[in-house]
Amino acid sequence: MEYRKTYHPKSGVTELCTIGKDSSLKMLEFYMIELHKDESAVFETKGREAAFVFLSGNAYVKVDDGTDFGFVGGRKSVFEGKAHTVYAGRNRKVTFSTPWSCKIAVATAPMDEDTESQLITPDMVKASMLGRKPYERETHFLVDGSTNARRLTVGEAWVTPGNWAGFPPHKHDMDNMPAEGVAEEIYYFLFQPSQGFAIQSMYTSDLSLDKSYIVRQDDLVEFPYGYHTTVAAPGYNSYFLWAMAGEHQGFYRSNDPEHDWVIAVENIDRRS
Repeated sequence: MEYRKTYHPKSGVTELCTIGKDSSLKMLEFYMIELHKDESAVFETKGREAAFVFLSGNAYVKVDDGTDFGFVGGRKSVFEGKAHTVYAGRNRKVTFSTPWSCKIAVATAPMDEDTESQLITPDMVKASMLGRKPYERETHFLVDGSTNARRLTVGEAWVTPGNWAGFPPHKHDMDNMPAEGVAEEIYYFLFQPSQGFAIQSMYTSDLSLDKSYIVRQDDLVEFPYGYHTTVAAPGYNSYFLWAMAGEHQGFYRSNDPEHDWVIAVENIDRRS
């Protein structure tokens, strides 16, 4: 199974990880919407809740439940400010139209109840510095239990150049609440300058899964199960959007016990 995929920029809606279509995931899907001057697109959530994260640009956004969010977005890139995010519940049609341009990441998860649409503005975004050098990253929490979402947890992370993120390696594939819950995850990567890269590792204790990928601009990696951790190349600003889906929202995860001692020695925030 290939867990790494690449988004090749093009106008409209692009499917990248779709349940039942060459994806290892069963609870989480991922799309990209990219529009140029005077273009528009409609995204149908069908039986899923959806989070639309504005990576760059802006657009007028309307939902067919009568919600008109008006003009949303504004940052030039993910390296310039906090995100605007639109949340929509199941069985909705969300329309995006722009007089300029926009790039929007879309995470969806199957949903069995109705929820209200919501605009999550930058002032609502919680920011935190997780870990410490050399495993430090700034994280923004966009969609979580404080929003109208029920199964999605979505955020953004910026890795200090040359540092690790998500260390010690951690997983969330066992139903052992509240210590650990089952949640699938996706990382989507961008770099500044754009030729930057990172290394993404994923493995299980018995090494039946043991993969490491060089991830570049517009790459994404699926995590259906297993431990995972990331290291960024020196000199480059490294970003990844992370999206999780499961029955329990939040950070119910466990660290690799072989490396968990780092927590005690360095007193790292357990969300890191």
